[in-house]
Amino acid sequence: MLGFTPPEWAEVTTRQSDVTVTQNAARTLDRAVRLLPSRQLKPSGGATDRRLRALVATACELLKEGAPGGPGELIHRLDKADTKSGLDSLQPLTELGVPYAVLLYERLLGRPFAGHRDSVSELIGHVMETAIEAVLVRAGVSFRKTKRAEKVSGFDQAPDFIVPDEFNPQVVIEAKIAEDDGTARDKVTRIQHLYSLSRRKLAPDQPSRFDVVACIGGRGFKVRREDMKKLLLSTRGRVFTLQNLDRLVDSTRLAEFRTRDHR
Repeated sequence: MLGFTPPEWAEVTTRQSDVTVTQNAARTLDRAVRLLPSRQLKPSGGATDRRLRALVATACELLKEGAPGGPGELIHRLDKADTKSGLDSLQPLTELGVPYAVLLYERLLGRPFAGHRDSVSELIGHVMETAIEAVLVRAGVSFRKTKRAEKVSGFDQAPDFIVPDEFNPQVVIEAKIAEDDGTARDKVTRIQHLYSLSRRKLAPDQPSRFDVVACIGGRGFKVRREDMKKLLLSTRGRVFTLQNLDRLVDSTRLAEFRTRDHR
């Protein structure tokens, strides 16, 4: 009814209750129900029981409240026939019924919905890239923004931004938004690889060929502390989010390439 993925449901529950529900815990519950939908979940009094109760309580609250308001170009997950206005949407449909096609969203659509979600994931990533580009332009920093799957000499996987250019890379920036912990882990591995490239064939006391900067967002990076540790070590602490992106230039070697003071 929510139209949420298990990780999304877990994230909302963790935010709105005093129970922490990890993405893996939500996936495990979801899989157990799908494999044996008729088996009753027995109360255990343990962690799984607390998580399940928190998930259900959060779902009920969301269904009761309905879709929140927002910008006209954005569509909330609850903005659908049976949940748009909370109980005012649900009650008439329980009495009058609703066409089956109206309720064909994520879980029932399956792969077609996932295909659409994959197709817009790149657009979500553009939010971070656009914000980075705006910061660099305001500071007058020369940069080369690469295209998807573009081949750049010296990089087997091109970073999102190269400063000042690919012929003399001094700072590379990776912009990653990950809503899933598995995706976040892949992004961290990619950034670690960039750091390895910057240190290739150098003695331990020699400075890196270029600095690696990470600009990240999304709940996926909140899940695994070990991944965040790897990210901080690979970038030497040069990790930014949309909330502190205004400090991107001043807190890194990008300041050396500033030609415009907008402060």
